[in-house]
Amino acid sequence: DCVKINGKIYMDDEEILTTNDVISLRTRVGMGFQKANLFPMSIYDNVAYGPRNQGIKDKKILDKIVEESLKSPALGLSGGQQQRVCIARTIAMKPDVILMDEPTSALDPISTSKVEELMATLKNQYTIVIVTHNMQQAARISDKTGFFLNGELIEFNNTKDIFTVPHDKRTEDYITGRFG
Repeated sequence: DCVKINGKIYMDDEEILTTNDVISLRTRVGMGFQKANLFPMSIYDNVAYGPRNQGIKDKKILDKIVEESLKSPALGLSGGQQQRVCIARTIAMKPDVILMDEPTSALDPISTSKVEELMATLKNQYTIVIVTHNMQQAARISDKTGFFLNGELIEFNNTKDIFTVPHDKRTEDYITGRFG
């Protein structure tokens, strides 16, 4: 109630900021946070949490969902391992979109690489929107890049174009390190 919102966000032609069906929206949009936020329960129960809340009670179905969701993310379990379990919990719901807020900011380079590899695999199945301040990461893993400044979208284009021939001087100044 204390958040000020300007603008609109659409998903499949539906304005989602005014939706009354928050449960459906949360099913369609998964979220990965900057800090892994495991629930105080087993890895299995963390991944099965969403499907159970959606009414799936059959253990065989839950076992299959958990196994499929963990195959990529949890092939190795540290900070990075916890982040991969949280991503597995997100994909267990088979969302249309996964939002990730600085998912590797607190990770070492090896864990960062594993999470980036996972995102590269998942982007074939999901639309992933990632917020990062790491320009090298954006250049490595994204197909499209948007540059925001003070809450305003300055430029949005193919990642290669943003980093090689930005159209806005503010984008160029940020990329070249003149500010930020």
